[in-house]
Amino acid sequence: MENQYAIEMLNITKRFPGIIANDNITLQLKKGEIHALLGENGAGKSTLMSVLFGLYQPEEGVIKKDGQVVQVRDPNDANRLGIGMVHQHFKLVECFSVLDNIILGVEPNTAGFLQKAEAREKVMKLSEQYGLHVDPDAIIEDITVGMQQRTEILKMLYRENEILIFDEPTAVLTPQEIEELMQIMKNLAAEGKSILFISHKLNEIMEVADRCSVLRKGKYIGTVDVCNTTKEELSRMMVGRDVEFVVHKDPAKPTDVVLDVNKMTVASKMHHNNAVKDVSFKVRRGEIVCIAGIDGNGQTELVYGITGLEPIKSGKVEMLGVDITKAPIRKRSVMGMSHIPEDRHKHGLVLDYSLENNLVLQRYFEPEFTNAAGFLRKKNIRSYAERLIEKFDVRSGQGPITMARSMSGGNQQKAIVAREIDKDPELLIAVQPTRGLDVGAIEYIHKQIVAHRDEGKAVLLVSLELEEVMSLSDRILVMYEGELVGELDPKKTTVEELGLYMAGAKRSEVSY
Repeated sequence: MENQYAIEMLNITKRFPGIIANDNITLQLKKGEIHALLGENGAGKSTLMSVLFGLYQPEEGVIKKDGQVVQVRDPNDANRLGIGMVHQHFKLVECFSVLDNIILGVEPNTAGFLQKAEAREKVMKLSEQYGLHVDPDAIIEDITVGMQQRTEILKMLYRENEILIFDEPTAVLTPQEIEELMQIMKNLAAEGKSILFISHKLNEIMEVADRCSVLRKGKYIGTVDVCNTTKEELSRMMVGRDVEFVVHKDPAKPTDVVLDVNKMTVASKMHHNNAVKDVSFKVRRGEIVCIAGIDGNGQTELVYGITGLEPIKSGKVEMLGVDITKAPIRKRSVMGMSHIPEDRHKHGLVLDYSLENNLVLQRYFEPEFTNAAGFLRKKNIRSYAERLIEKFDVRSGQGPITMARSMSGGNQQKAIVAREIDKDPELLIAVQPTRGLDVGAIEYIHKQIVAHRDEGKAVLLVSLELEEVMSLSDRILVMYEGELVGELDPKKTTVEELGLYMAGAKRSEVSY
């Protein structure tokens, strides 16, 4: 009888200093199926896939392809075996074009001369066939995250990989791009490709996967057929307890104005138009105001202008009645502004610093952490970091001394959220605060944000997750092409109506 499994990972164990990332895990991928791998942040999902792709070598266990034991010593071995991977943080050369990234390492040549014309033809054919529309000549650093992901997928298809690994592929995508990706995955599976899909978004797993294997704290919990299970059952397997999917909160009681944005205009780096056009709104104590919109409609530049990451072209920003339009970032921070940034690697962490140093990045100069002579109080920093790690369940191999770079994406995010909320800010600006987090962590962070509001603080939330927008906010401001086009009450609106505003099909007055 022909072997029904394309890939088998049998009894895989992988250890790092202070942690067993994979503890005797067995995973079997059938031919032509979409197999989801589900688990909390730091459960060992990405590590297991990195073992399969040859980035790590396991201490124990074997890998079989089509029933035969194979050695995967590095990603080149993986590619030769037809295994491709789209990583959570993309592996692209930023200053190269889309086409150059796709063919990198397998460049077609004749007598040592690069033959780009045939490569371009093959790439365009693949892009048409799978609905992965890209501009082959665009430079990676100039294109959207969704476009970068399409480039990564085309890289796998160009190499004619049969086994495709998607590591948290939707963590950085807009809802529309996620729908496209789900369709692309179904089309690939229908053509006989076998897909391993790492995720902790239960809706996506229910929609796209045939079977789902669950990991918890490095151990294998079980495999289920998706058609015979529920979101609640999967979340219980993943977290080990029942998870609440609804945010419980009392009605908002807004009082004084904390943030006052008046006629703000911010230039765009991508083109000649302004990214933010004459935007005015207020955020008060005791309320969560959410900026909703499809990615790329000026939300990023709006936040940069408020937080001081970019200068504004015109207009005024006031916090607690003080004009901070031109104030340095440190002054805004000391005044009580906290910022959970959109890009955790670029603006959230110093990746080569330890976790403890990242947790005091904005407070190291305070007397608690620096003595009168200007030397760091390392003991205080260590105990402060330990308290935050425990409170926010930040998982890392070596605790406070772990390098931020070596932590899973979800735990990096938890560390940033811990640092920003623990400052007890007057104004919390949270951009995609739960991006890349599992259901248990999302539930905890939502409770923290609501508690912050209930203590009489102001929260400005920017989110692409419509469920998060509807359940967490007290007021929704919709942004479209750099302008505020509507103000909605989440209790009185629907997701459909919100979608019309986000697409620019509907407009209404925004109070100021």
